[in-house]
Amino acid sequence: MGQALGAEWEVINDGLPGRTTVHEDLVEGGARNGLAILPSALHAHKPLDLLIVMLGTNDLKPRFHVSASEIAQSLGRLVDCAQQSGVVNDVLLVAPAPVRETGVMADAFAGAEMRQVGLADNIATVARTNGCGFFDAGKVVRASDIDGVHLDAEEQVILGKAMAAQVKILKG
Repeated sequence: MGQALGAEWEVINDGLPGRTTVHEDLVEGGARNGLAILPSALHAHKPLDLLIVMLGTNDLKPRFHVSASEIAQSLGRLVDCAQQSGVVNDVLLVAPAPVRETGVMADAFAGAEMRQVGLADNIATVARTNGCGFFDAGKVVRASDIDGVHLDAEEQVILGKAMAAQVKILKG
């Protein structure tokens, strides 16, 4: 995404494997609750022209017992936090590519395919309600056959270019 946007943009990747929207992960641990760390991350990088949030995949793990609607509502809490922080101009919510129960992480995401039905639509509604941009990553990329969750290198490039185009639309 950074390469496609060019030198006038600074892209800061503040991702963490296993991060959830609002849930403490007692199994994996390690400060993975997105809502808990968001205020610190925002202020560490302020001011921000655009905050891009692509979370929800890890919320689909069976131990969290949440629906697609609840994941979207949790993203709404992140948007509220960002908008109230005073350091973010715009927010772009990204629906992650759908999880596939295959490969080495099939057990960790058992039942995710059913729980994620409607996730992109629910996230789009939250984005619209909160005046955010929206992008559906599942329209351009597919989770890896190796684990059914992550994107392989080629898919990362495709997503980066598509996200750069979306950022250019949003930020003109």
